[in-house]
Amino acid sequence: MKQIFFLIGFLLFYMSAFSAIKGKVIDKKGEPIPGTNVYWLNTSVGAVTDVNGDFQITNRPIDKVLIFSNIAFNSDTVEITDGKTLLKIELRENLQLSELAVVAKSLGTIKGRTSVIQTEKITGAELCKAACCNLSESFETNPSVDVSYSDAATGAKQIKMLGLSGAYVQMLTENIPNLRGISSTYGLGYIPGPWMESIQVSKGTASVINGYEALTGQINVEYKKPQTSEIVAANLFASDAGRIEANVNVSAKLSNSLSTGILFHASDELMSLDQNGDNFLDMPMVKQYNFINRWYFKTDKFISQLFFRALSENRVGGQLTGNYHIGIDTKRYEFFVKNGYIFDNITGSSIGFIVSGSLHNQNAKYGTKAYDGHQDNFYANLIYQTSFGEMHKISTGASFNYDRYDETLTLAEITNFPRAEYVPGAFLEYTFNLNDKFIALAGLRGDVSSKYGAFVTPRLHLKYNVNEHLNFRASAGKGYRSPNVLAENNFMLASNRTMNIATDLKMEEAWNYGLSTQILIPVFNKELNLVGEWYYTNFNNQVVVDMDTDPHGVSFTNLIGKSFSHSAQIEANVEVVKGLSLTLAHRITDAKTTIGRVLREKPLTPRYKSLITASYQTALKKWQFDFTTQFNGGGRMPDPDITTPLWKTEFASYTILNTQITKYFRTWSVYLGAENLTNFIQENPIIDVENPSSSNFDASMVWGPTHGRKIYIGLRWALDRE
Repeated sequence: MKQIFFLIGFLLFYMSAFSAIKGKVIDKKGEPIPGTNVYWLNTSVGAVTDVNGDFQITNRPIDKVLIFSNIAFNSDTVEITDGKTLLKIELRENLQLSELAVVAKSLGTIKGRTSVIQTEKITGAELCKAACCNLSESFETNPSVDVSYSDAATGAKQIKMLGLSGAYVQMLTENIPNLRGISSTYGLGYIPGPWMESIQVSKGTASVINGYEALTGQINVEYKKPQTSEIVAANLFASDAGRIEANVNVSAKLSNSLSTGILFHASDELMSLDQNGDNFLDMPMVKQYNFINRWYFKTDKFISQLFFRALSENRVGGQLTGNYHIGIDTKRYEFFVKNGYIFDNITGSSIGFIVSGSLHNQNAKYGTKAYDGHQDNFYANLIYQTSFGEMHKISTGASFNYDRYDETLTLAEITNFPRAEYVPGAFLEYTFNLNDKFIALAGLRGDVSSKYGAFVTPRLHLKYNVNEHLNFRASAGKGYRSPNVLAENNFMLASNRTMNIATDLKMEEAWNYGLSTQILIPVFNKELNLVGEWYYTNFNNQVVVDMDTDPHGVSFTNLIGKSFSHSAQIEANVEVVKGLSLTLAHRITDAKTTIGRVLREKPLTPRYKSLITASYQTALKKWQFDFTTQFNGGGRMPDPDITTPLWKTEFASYTILNTQITKYFRTWSVYLGAENLTNFIQENPIIDVENPSSSNFDASMVWGPTHGRKIYIGLRWALDRE
């Protein structure tokens, strides 16, 4: 025992021996530049500037050159001399680069070191390590987020985080709540990969500024910005499964203050695949057209953004020969307006006003059944923030959200489900920062639902930095969400399970608690980044999806008893040798819900997941090789019929292998990749597939891949700003 304490003490002393370099990154007007990547040359040791442009990074004697990189500015390099611990870096826009260039490997995933909320940023470099046709394929190299098929017929995908459904993860685009209600079912396919600048993933309850809906986490997607993105860029993609895709991005700076950009996407499926020979399409054939136009205007004190989007998508699935067909036609329109005014750069006093809205129409047919859904959404958020010295910051404001649903369900008869809900609310968030040693973020918001009444959302986040190499985080908070059973589960109509929906469903309510630690260990002139975390989600109210009581039906009822999820994960990141980065992660999940008054393991939830990713980039970034291995644990299946069991009570563990090779040229690159190298396919993903009209026909028993090996090729080209 004495030896263990001695070793721990030695490690802490060794780590504390390394000093830190602090600094601020500003533009030529002296304004801070948040989101700037700061890292040592030829390493993955880095930091990101916060909203005030401040950063802090370990000062390692083995490193001498710091890289400062921001997509909106020219990169800069600074040689660190002995004794230099405080920096002030000025980055400039649109300056012509000299002939001398410093080539450094871009950081793919950046773990937040300064943020009090545990957050990781998935950059464009990480998204390029896989095919990443859309948001649903953006997490293949990420150990925290799982994406799986909801069923074996419609191609609907769902996110899982901390062992729970993605319905409990708040989805944001540009920090605005999005992909809610009807759009949540197929919404992960609505955001093309080449459109995304970055993705921010935070676990546990998030900030109260964005609402009350984040029960297990928050995922925010940042689109490419017209003032910072490429002048023109294109991405062409094709796979042996018959999928073709084209993306074109164009931006223009009309003046020093005004910029505009256009993003266009078109994709189609040209082949009807049935690799397992069950006369059903392995994947639906999806045709999509997607368009965005956005404007950006900025003066010294005022910033305004205008965004408009239109989407058309058509899905066709079902039998190759026969009468059972699936057809889902979607039309979606979105807009947002953001206005912000800065009162004082010193105190950070500013006010922002966000208005957004969407119209979503979905007409779906599943054999003889049909679901027609229409959703209107309007959202507004007014935010004021200021600071009092360096230690105190306050954000406060008010929000309003309105949802109107008009749903029609056609079974033996036609039934209409019109409803509306509006929720005004107010929030206050206080940040206490004690010299970056101890940070506390306390938030409280109150909302009044026209359907569920008033409720209060408290949240607290704490962070303690022992030294530059060791920190701890803790969080606790509450979250709520309104149940939208038909909107979020209409894909289950592809099965012949009867749907039983209780008429008195309550608002879902849960507490989330989290602990995490991050330790940075210098090893052989490199840095080993270790992250350990544990999260516990406990429901007070929940809409239970019961597929056990009746093997031929599914019931949506209020929770009677306990429902919780434990999730523990450890992750290691290290640059093994120059150019070769490695990530290893393992997660254990224990999720249980009371079903039929018995506390049981949640079905179709893997008990563990392990991930290994390796990325190697040659000198001068001429070639890049990426390889990912996913080990998915087994779990429980919904109870089969006792008299005639048509599926097993457990599903087995399985492994997925993906790889990609990229060749870089001056302004363009080509990539060749393969997914599911071992060609693993779940056996009999559709129950009683030969009889779509029988009560046994069930496409919801999906736990693994429904399609085999896929080989793809693509081309990326971009004309960057000088």
